[in-house]
This record gives sequence, C-alpha cells and structure tokens, in this order.
Amino acid sequence: MLHVLLTTLLPIILLIALGTLLRVRGFVAQSFWPGAERLSYYVLLPSLFLHGLATANLDGVPVLGMVAVLMLSTLSGALLLVLYQGVRQHDGADFTSLFQGGIRFNNYIGATLAAGIYGSAGIALAAVANAAIVPLVNLLCVLVFARFSARHSSPLTVLRAILANPLILGCAGGMLLRVTGLGLPVGIEPTLGALGHAALPLGLLCVGAALGGARIGDQAQPLIAASVFKFLVMPVTTWGLCRLLGLNGQAAVVAVIFQALPTASSSYVMARQMGGNAPLMATIIAVQTVMAAATLPLVLSLLLG
Repeated sequence: MLHVLLTTLLPIILLIALGTLLRVRGFVAQSFWPGAERLSYYVLLPSLFLHGLATANLDGVPVLGMVAVLMLSTLSGALLLVLYQGVRQHDGADFTSLFQGGIRFNNYIGATLAAGIYGSAGIALAAVANAAIVPLVNLLCVLVFARFSARHSSPLTVLRAILANPLILGCAGGMLLRVTGLGLPVGIEPTLGALGHAALPLGLLCVGAALGGARIGDQAQPLIAASVFKFLVMPVTTWGLCRLLGLNGQAAVVAVIFQALPTASSSYVMARQMGGNAPLMATIIAVQTVMAAATLPLVLSLLLG
C-alpha cells in the first residue's frame, strides 16, 4: 500500500517541481502562466468535475451514509475554520487560502488510493465521495471568497459569484446528468474526459510556477493552521461521524481517507481567479503534498490495522 501511495504522490511532486523550473529558467514567457490558469479554471476543471460526476458508477455503494458523513464533516470543518478566523484574524486573502487548504482535497490521489486498496469497489466509493463533497466544497469556497476577499461584498455579488462560478456549474451539470439518467452524449463524453485529464498536470505546473516567488517563512502561521485542519481535524471529525452514524467497512475507510488528503491544485487556480493569496496557496499545496507521504500511511495503518 505504501508503494501505491508513493507512486501516486511522486508524479504530483515532480510536476510541481517542473513548473518551478520552467518559471525560474524562463522556458516560456511569463505571460503564459495567467492564460494557463484561466484555461484551467474556466475549461479544464469544470470539464473534470462534470465528466466525473456524470459518469460515476455508484452501484452497490452506501450512498446516503457516505454522503451524510462527508457533507457533515465538510460543513463542520468549514464552521471551525470560520470560528478560528474570528479568533486569529488573518488577512482576508490569506484566510481564503487557509480555508481552501483546510477543506479542499486532491481527488486524484483519493481515487487512486481507493482503487489500490479496494479495486473496482474503491472506484465506486471514490465516486460517491466526489459526488458528495466536490459541489459542497466549491460552494463553500465561493462563499468564503465572497466574504473575505476584497472583490466581493454585496449579497447580489455573492449570488452572482455562485451562479457564474465555472466549478460550481460543472458540478451542477454533472449531478443533473446523473440524476436525470441522461448521461453524456457519445462524442462529448471522451472530449470532456480528455479536457478533464489535462486539468491536473497543467494545474500542478501553474502551482510550481507560483512557488518561484513564494517565501515560506512569511506564510508559516496560515500554512500550519491549514495543515492541522487538513491532516488532523478533518479526518478525526470524519471518523467520529462514521462511528456516530453507523458507517463502517470500506465506505468508512474511504470517507476518512478523502478527508485526510492534501489540498487540490484547483485551489491555486481559484485563488488566482478570485482574489486570494495565490503564492500562499501554492505553498500550502506543495507542502501538504509532501507531508501526505507521511500522514496518509499513518491514517491507513490506523484504519486498516
């Protein structure tokens, strides 16, 4: 299992490092990166979410139990983060990155781990996890940006930001196609699949490029706070809810794993597009991805031991 974890994390770390190298060496023009971030945010990531949610196989999965645990743990984590901000009073842009680092998750790592542990059953469980919390996490992040970043303030602006957010639209479209049973038309499905597959490498290259000007020493407090929430508060809360609501077995293991994952590269793209602290977000993504090589084996040993 450690082999599966390391082979999953290594490509992500290498892509981040490659992005940093490309930026430092000036391999592409500096003007390339803003365009790449915009392409990822408005086209590739929505395609990834729409395709994944519309085509997920949920046969034989305890959908309601997993959805309840994952949504409640996500909402609990979000509430605790907002309460923490009320005490700590981080800069608004810093808090948006801290918030994303605390509740977003890298679904690529989650799906790969679930499949490595449980095979096809793990893939189905990972699909439920994505369906339960991808739309919710994106909605919560948009609300946090609306409240704490300088770009959004009025209720009308908040509503507009939610309705026009491409990640939320992608999630909503995928769920609608799934619930109605329409599915994706022949020809459209592989097109969206190809676009979605491009989201991860391009997003990680952009994260690496942003690290070129990042200074971890100036960002230590929000980085530590985000990581404590991500690797301790979220998995412990999820495990407690599994016990409380009677979710056990493979479904409980996958639920806890998904809430113990490092944050996603899409966090950086959202930070760039919505007025967050993008360099801090890039640092959180990179550091959490490396930390996960130690924290995820611990979580797996506790769950499976």
